[in-house]
Amino acid sequence: MHTTSIDREDAIGLNERSRSSRELKCPMKRSQFGVAVVVSGALSAAAISTLYAGARVFDGAFAPFGVVDWLARAAPGTILTALIDGLVSTLQRLSVANLSAAAKTSEETAGVGVVFVLLTLAGAGLYLWSPRRKTLAIFVGGAVGVVAGTLLASVTMAAGVAGGPTAAVWTSLVLATWGALIGWTRVRLPSSSTDGIDLVRISRRHFLLALASVAAAVTVVGTSVGFAIGGRRRTKDQARAVQAWSSTHDLPNADAVVQPASGTRPELTPVDSHYRIDINTTAPRIDGSNWRLRFRGLVARPLELSLDELRRRDAVHQFVTLACISNPVAGSLIGTTRWSGVPLSRLLDEVEPLPPASHLRIRSADGFDEVVAIDLVRADPRVMLTYDWDGLSLAPEHGYPLRIYIPDRYGMKQPKWIQEIEAIEGWQPGYWVRRGWDREARMKATSVIDTMAADMMNVSGQPHTVVPIGGIAHAGARGISRVELSIDDAAWTPVELRDPLSPTTWVIWRYNWPFRAGTHRFTVRCFDGDGRPQIAMVAPPHPDGATGLHTRTITL
Repeated sequence: MHTTSIDREDAIGLNERSRSSRELKCPMKRSQFGVAVVVSGALSAAAISTLYAGARVFDGAFAPFGVVDWLARAAPGTILTALIDGLVSTLQRLSVANLSAAAKTSEETAGVGVVFVLLTLAGAGLYLWSPRRKTLAIFVGGAVGVVAGTLLASVTMAAGVAGGPTAAVWTSLVLATWGALIGWTRVRLPSSSTDGIDLVRISRRHFLLALASVAAAVTVVGTSVGFAIGGRRRTKDQARAVQAWSSTHDLPNADAVVQPASGTRPELTPVDSHYRIDINTTAPRIDGSNWRLRFRGLVARPLELSLDELRRRDAVHQFVTLACISNPVAGSLIGTTRWSGVPLSRLLDEVEPLPPASHLRIRSADGFDEVVAIDLVRADPRVMLTYDWDGLSLAPEHGYPLRIYIPDRYGMKQPKWIQEIEAIEGWQPGYWVRRGWDREARMKATSVIDTMAADMMNVSGQPHTVVPIGGIAHAGARGISRVELSIDDAAWTPVELRDPLSPTTWVIWRYNWPFRAGTHRFTVRCFDGDGRPQIAMVAPPHPDGATGLHTRTITL
């Protein structure tokens, strides 16, 4: 009995030690994944910021942005359209004023987020299965990094915005370093054991804190360098804008009787404020001195022109309003400026399209393409290849060195960064048409309330006090015949129209409303040049442009 009792006690002690050992070891095993994620996440953030700094320094492609650009080309049209509509709708609900800048920032953030998550997961796997020998671990990690960098560079090149071999080499070099550091960290970190466990935990904690601190510093420095270089470029663009045509010339309607209500958007959009929507997070960088426009296909005389040769032709200048088909009612994806270039019909006369040719396929440096009817080009001399806006060369983000302007069409029909025009037989769907958007993309009549009671914080309420209300109305090349305002859902009242800059620009409207205290609701509508009213039924931008009436409420 005594022996049995001792055996039982020994067995109980053994079980308790075994259970204690399991309880000690299991958490350490589970913690390995957490450590792997922390290490990989910290080094991935540092790698991405270093890639960003290099992209700015070398003026090349930033791989996470390239991923977004590749998805914009590879994703099915229905998915891409849903993402665009959802993004614009969300930004509008958040009352974001500059939809263009916010959309690009959202795309860029998404690209960084996707690459960060992928690198973190890949790095965590590398950490967990990395060899325990230092040299081999570093070699394997570096090799994995080279593979990851090559994949990212390949995706970026597939999007057409590779930025040259420098960007690809930089991406592979940074990620090779990222992988090698993960392998080195795996060997360097104190391993878990049951002996001296407290000491091991303290040592691991100190090492991880040091690693995270260094990675955070690299992340901050890399991001700061990138932002600083980008800021200098934006400053140069702003300084360049000071030399614009409009800075030294009066607008053609400077003597118009009707003046914009205070707070109405600028009649001529500053070039650095013009909206930008395209399929790129990073705009193509084209060397204008080496660039050539190739005009080929079903033509009697193929043509190749340099930018200087285009500029030597007689230029035309047009004030035009351009809008994105994704622009919601009262959205900011619309702008007006002065375009300069060459009528496309003149180049048609030079190349002489052959009888079978009915359309022109226009191809861009970013892989975008669109088709325009030759009959339309012949019938409308306002269709032009433009190389300047407001007296300045097109900015790289807005199509340098050449883009097209087609009156009465949304921006989706008007390629930027043009490289080639091909005369073809029959119509073919362009980039966005293939993805489910409207074939014609003709601009819808729209009107917007920009301002109500601006600079009237202390309305006196005295007799004859008026509240200035104003905004814009636009109907493509069809012009605006009248604009009306409804206050508190009452009868429609005509408003004053300012003479437009041209028949193809928006019209500024104004109404001096007799002051009445209280909360009031204002709704605006317009009629195009043919007298057709703006569509009142609410519809989203997809597939042929948003419709509906703009309404605002104010309390005075």
